[in-house]
Amino acid sequence: MGLVFDPVASRPAPAPQRCDVACFIGFVGRRRHRALMPALREQLAAAGWIGGLWAKGEADIEALLGVPLVVDSWHVFDRWYAWDDRPLYPGGSGRCASYLGAAVRSFFARGGRRAVILRVGDPAPLLEGDSARAVSRVERLRALLPADLQTPSPNPAPWRGIQHLLGLPEVSMVLLPDLPDLCGNSPSVPLTDLPVAAVAKESFVECTGDRTAAAATAPERALRRIAPPRLDAPGWALWAEALRSAQTFVARRRPDCGLLASVPLALQGQTEAVTDRLRQIGVLLGPDAPELADAKPGVRDPGAFCQLAWPWLQSPAHADLPGALAPAEGSLAGLVAGTALRLGAFRSAAGDAAQPWLRDVAGSEPEVGWGTGGQTPAEQLSRQVCVLAPSPDGWALQSDVTTSPQEAWRSAGASRLMAALSREVRHLSEAVAFEPNGPALWALVTRQLDDLLQRWWRVGAFSGRSTAEAWSLRCDRSTMTQNDLDQGRLVVQLQLRPAVSIETLTVVFNLATAPTAAALREAA
Repeated sequence: MGLVFDPVASRPAPAPQRCDVACFIGFVGRRRHRALMPALREQLAAAGWIGGLWAKGEADIEALLGVPLVVDSWHVFDRWYAWDDRPLYPGGSGRCASYLGAAVRSFFARGGRRAVILRVGDPAPLLEGDSARAVSRVERLRALLPADLQTPSPNPAPWRGIQHLLGLPEVSMVLLPDLPDLCGNSPSVPLTDLPVAAVAKESFVECTGDRTAAAATAPERALRRIAPPRLDAPGWALWAEALRSAQTFVARRRPDCGLLASVPLALQGQTEAVTDRLRQIGVLLGPDAPELADAKPGVRDPGAFCQLAWPWLQSPAHADLPGALAPAEGSLAGLVAGTALRLGAFRSAAGDAAQPWLRDVAGSEPEVGWGTGGQTPAEQLSRQVCVLAPSPDGWALQSDVTTSPQEAWRSAGASRLMAALSREVRHLSEAVAFEPNGPALWALVTRQLDDLLQRWWRVGAFSGRSTAEAWSLRCDRSTMTQNDLDQGRLVVQLQLRPAVSIETLTVVFNLATAPTAAALREAA
């Protein structure tokens, strides 16, 4: 006999102003034998998914299908989602971990504390045939990125995949962990001629709560001889198209949110061409990209909303994945979340502070070199890709950057600072939504935003020798046209200098059109 401790799922309090909440959207199983607890039903009811105008059916609620669920620990996720039950072959023989489950595991292991899980279906068999894979690929991509992605319904009921971000105001990061798998090539049988990857033996790691619980060694499943998904030229183009579509949606619809994704693995023998491939397909926006045609210097461009993680990481915890390799986006999200909680969203997640959470990393694919004065491919790639690489003190996040070609927006800290400011403005807009649009309201908004900026100034979020050098804030007739006034729009113009930037960044907030949960419910 023994004691079994079953984690109790509580109803997490809404936290719309947090900057560390990650949303994982993708394919993962549901543990069928466990009925939802009352606390989880209360959470879903409060969010409008049980009862109300856009309530889901009971079957979807019990299956957690298309229903965002907030979890605050790995234990709670593990209780409700069968993340480790992906079939190897059609027909259900053999099991491995899902990529969404691996991403959530890495998130909590690297410092994450709160996640939103959106299950869109069960994962396909890892080794399904090429014809079956081709047929299901389009349908599965549409489950993540629907055809009407850029023109979603104001009614949440028909939302699919990433469109649910419109009703998740607390989410600050979104991840689609299945994209490389969906776009890559999958072998029909295990590649037994591949060398077995060398994974370091499990070693003692200082216990720090739920973070290390996720990093426990997974059962050995002989998956290291099965190749992870790799992309050929059509696969790279498909991945780039999907990523750009998601990036555009986030930039237009959720400017207070960031998109995190992993750079896929290339075919064997082509790993050295990753940088050229990314530039060729246009994921890293160049200065002549159409998206930047009308962008002014200092104004946030679409690339500032996206962070790419590279390479794929190897550790004992990933022995339940093909090749014992996990995409790095879950680890990046955990490091970013942990830094935001400890130091603030505007701080860089790169450097020594990240190292305690990467002690279990034993290697990577491809292997990366660092510290040669910018000569290695990893160091060259780090200008626009978040690179994890070994250092004398162990593995660490070496670059915390966005894909933006503009130097001012390349620092992810600057982008997250503006996202945090957008969240504060959204919160303010909800408070003043029904106030008369006039000088009294303009003065109130200016005063409240100035107070907020003063607080951030005191903790080092801005550069400059004085607040006058750090930012310039205007909300008066000079920021609004007569048409804005006639339509009831309140426009605030802010110019500021983040601590990590040598340029002045410009942002314009339209408080009357800021997305709010209340507005979404009224529209429904």
